[in-house]
Amino acid sequence: MKHFLTLFFLLVTIPLYAQEVYDVVVYGGSSAGVSAAVQARRMGHTAVIVCPDVHLGGLSSAGLGATDSGDRSVIGGIAHEFYHRLWVHYQKPESWNWTRIPNLGMPGQGGRGFDNQDESAWVFEPHVAEMIFDQFVKENEIPVFRGRYLDRMKKDCVTKEGAKITAIRMTNGEIYCGKMFIDATYEGDLMAAAGVSYTLGRESNDQYGETLNGVQVAQARFHQFAPPHEVDPYVIPGKPESGLLPYINETVDEDGTGDARIQAYCYRLCMTRVPENRVPFPKPENYDPKNYELFLRSVEAGQRFLMILSQMPNGKTDTNNGGPFSHDFIGQNYDYIEADDAERERICKAHEDWQMGLMWTLQHDPRIPADVQKAYSDLGLSKDEFPDTHHIGHKIYVREGRRMVSDFVHTELHCCRITPVERPIGFGSYNMDSHHCQRYVKKTADGRAVVWNEGDVEVSPGGAYPIDFGTILPKKSECVNLLVPVCVSSSHIAYGSIRMEPVFMILGQSAATAACFAIEDGKDVQDVDYEKLAARLRADKQVIEKELRPAKYHMQLGKLAGIVVDDEDAELTGDWKFNDVVFPRLGKGYHHSDGVKDGSLKAVFTLEVPEAGNYEVRLIYPTNPNRATNVPVEVATADGVKSFKVNQKEQSAPPFEVLGTFRFEKGPATVTLTNQGVDGYVLVDGVQMIRK
Repeated sequence: MKHFLTLFFLLVTIPLYAQEVYDVVVYGGSSAGVSAAVQARRMGHTAVIVCPDVHLGGLSSAGLGATDSGDRSVIGGIAHEFYHRLWVHYQKPESWNWTRIPNLGMPGQGGRGFDNQDESAWVFEPHVAEMIFDQFVKENEIPVFRGRYLDRMKKDCVTKEGAKITAIRMTNGEIYCGKMFIDATYEGDLMAAAGVSYTLGRESNDQYGETLNGVQVAQARFHQFAPPHEVDPYVIPGKPESGLLPYINETVDEDGTGDARIQAYCYRLCMTRVPENRVPFPKPENYDPKNYELFLRSVEAGQRFLMILSQMPNGKTDTNNGGPFSHDFIGQNYDYIEADDAERERICKAHEDWQMGLMWTLQHDPRIPADVQKAYSDLGLSKDEFPDTHHIGHKIYVREGRRMVSDFVHTELHCCRITPVERPIGFGSYNMDSHHCQRYVKKTADGRAVVWNEGDVEVSPGGAYPIDFGTILPKKSECVNLLVPVCVSSSHIAYGSIRMEPVFMILGQSAATAACFAIEDGKDVQDVDYEKLAARLRADKQVIEKELRPAKYHMQLGKLAGIVVDDEDAELTGDWKFNDVVFPRLGKGYHHSDGVKDGSLKAVFTLEVPEAGNYEVRLIYPTNPNRATNVPVEVATADGVKSFKVNQKEQSAPPFEVLGTFRFEKGPATVTLTNQGVDGYVLVDGVQMIRK
């Protein structure tokens, strides 16, 4: 998409109209697009890639070299072949031009960059990834029409006969005809132009019975202006009348409510400290110091987590957002998806300038402490990467674009294996992960105004999970010969886990397999025989079966029977700590005593009894070996206070401990926990009462 002039030579070398009717037309040059085209050719069908891109591979060749892989055992087929080819490349001595690090670590992922047992590489340079994608295309004799933009601002850019696409038209007038179409773009442009239902932004938690969707104030604890690094939001600190600093909202909506905000984008910069291969960061022509005032205040306050520098081969990095103010241009991508191509280019340029300005500030502003400036002073862009886009990736990281809304919607409940999947075509496993969506003014307990980020979620699904065939299929009434392996039918938070490059390649291969069977059997894609599809996927080494871990779930308020009170609504006295690591649990998380045993902590749950009678009382909490075996609990009943010592290492009826059945009068009843004299951690999560 970047810099249209670089495409001119491509546009004058291709015939104006492509006359051939291809079996499979892939729109989009992403990793999913290449995987889909390769699979179609291997199944004996004609295929073509038509894409706005000059370079194939999407983010996998645009700087995202630190692969977010999750459980690598579920990455099979063409996806695994890609990572194997990378491994083969780095076994050659001539592949190491600058420096050799045989066991590259991946920060925060607990794995090695090179798995010699599996013969796969999970860290790599952008140009090497592009080379592998080009090899795939050449070996399979796949024609690629680069620099082709769907004429999506005109309603007739997609020709349909009923619910079947017959052709798509580019802005230069070229027309591509096909039997089956695959939308492999990050934005979902073909899907939208074909009249397929989609959504943008974040659903409310209520829409699909989730806990991590919508506005996420309580969850947004990472990459945060947290104490002692809080920052004043006003141009003149402490003076609201001076106005807010750039890109900060005055207020925030209620937790769990839906909105149209999209998680932040950035370029994944490929940086280096190798002097011979280093290009200095430019100061943008439109550089405005006000844009980085928050950054400077944060660093002056002691903030030292400024970005993620994952180490790549040959002394390079995959640089990602990290910390409260970093490479994500929070809130400035909302208009990107629905914008025309020129406006998208402007938004991309604004993101580029933002990141170059950030690095220039870090290296040159006199307010940056000397120790910080020294730590980053020798970084620059890699001279041997992205030469035609001045060493910045050729693709912005569209972490989330449109999401199809079909008959099957993948949600948090599928990621956590609570709701089963009947027709798996691949697996995901990475965290349910969203970057921040906005900044706003937060009031502290003592009444001060500080900046706060909102939207970040980083919650593991607790293991690999299957992805249903339905996630890539439009509604049959809308389109019968289109598959969507990138902008799949899923909720915002579920997409946060699905949206990983290996998964896109997996789904691209599965989509093409289904497309080929639809052609061969003369069927709509929705009617492809799943057993036949599954057999072929297995034969092609796709992983579609795996023993699943137990469900990892949030118990839903309003979904449990009886009277339920979460820890968020309990009266907490003392310094209880919040966490959300262990499952199963009620709601977003739970509070714990952090090992304190002095009786300073108290939690009172008040439950409104609707009518007098006998009720079973249940104490909800996630068990763990560090829990106390003697938690003091008191239940105020109609017959007096009943006292217990609860062993929170165990449960009588997981996920809760039954305290007993007691008589209650109509009105408020209380259940109280303390940490007096305990021998481990006390967990405060929830209380449930069931009428007997």
